[in-house]
Amino acid sequence: MLHAGPAQVSMLAAVGPAVGAALAAPLGPWVEFHRKRPVMIAMDLVRFAALMSVPAAFALGRLGLVQLMVVAVVVAAADIAFNAAAGACLKALVPPRDLVVANGRLESTTWTATMLGPPLGGAAIGVFGPVATVVADAVSYLLSALGIRAIGGGEPRPARSGAPRPRPGDLLEGWRHILTHPALRPLFFNTTLVSGLIMAASPPLAVLMLGPLGFAPWQYGLAFALPCAGGLIGARLAGRLVARFGRHRVLLTAGTLRACWPVALAFVHPGTTGLVLVIVVEFGLITCMGVFNPVFAAHRLDRTPADRVARTLSAWSVTGRLTIAAMTALWGLLAAVTGPRTAIAIAGLLIMATPLLLPRHDHGAQES
Repeated sequence: MLHAGPAQVSMLAAVGPAVGAALAAPLGPWVEFHRKRPVMIAMDLVRFAALMSVPAAFALGRLGLVQLMVVAVVVAAADIAFNAAAGACLKALVPPRDLVVANGRLESTTWTATMLGPPLGGAAIGVFGPVATVVADAVSYLLSALGIRAIGGGEPRPARSGAPRPRPGDLLEGWRHILTHPALRPLFFNTTLVSGLIMAASPPLAVLMLGPLGFAPWQYGLAFALPCAGGLIGARLAGRLVARFGRHRVLLTAGTLRACWPVALAFVHPGTTGLVLVIVVEFGLITCMGVFNPVFAAHRLDRTPADRVARTLSAWSVTGRLTIAAMTALWGLLAAVTGPRTAIAIAGLLIMATPLLLPRHDHGAQES
């Protein structure tokens, strides 16, 4: 509706999350030493206010790209703070033995939303228009705040040892914990690189499928919506697999298997068989991710003391988002030089090497 060109839309998609991640880095220590549910509610209200500024400015005829970028930055930073608080809250609410099951249910919800959200959002835009759809998105954060408010039981204020005020070292404590922990350090590099390479290959794949290969937009959307069912299946299987084979074996196996799929996307070709190839590859990849992610999330919470969870999750998210932004830009340049198919193949080959970063041994007992 604002008649923005591809360059402006790309800038909005990349700069907002990247700057938001950088601004969210100092929020980790702040989240750590405050009660988590009020923080989550506050972040929901921040996102609600930021999104509601869009229809308000549009109604006044003042909406522009700069405001949209500011909204994107605020929402991205609030996302990271919310997720950091949510992880710490989950660790406090759920016994260690149930963390895989709880994270599996959250993972199921994520993949269900990923599968249904884009088509429902597109339908809402078509029927009600983009302004009304943004309002609905904003209201969803109010519903989230009400849901968090409905969680029963009290939450004590976190006890802080040492200095009563935040120190500069608190900002780096999350990274320090990750990089000095023998189990978390390899997982950190593994998950960051896998996510960065998968996302970096997405724009070249879109260019290839929607351009030279001639797939229609609805076919492209279908190729990535249907496989999300694999994430739901994998997440529901994660708890059973861990109960049978053990957490570390499932983590290592699922982490290795998810690296085997993306390179096949370099062989996509026109027609129905090409579309089926993308759906099968994405289904296999997402199913493995559906198993890996909740096991990995539970493993990370188990290996992180309660007084460092928020800072650790915040550091992990900030690094991941900045890495995705940087690698997406780099792969855009690579695709411009070598072609989209070559860029996809290089990303796939690099992903195949990432299982080398997975921890080969289960380091130590669970931490409280």
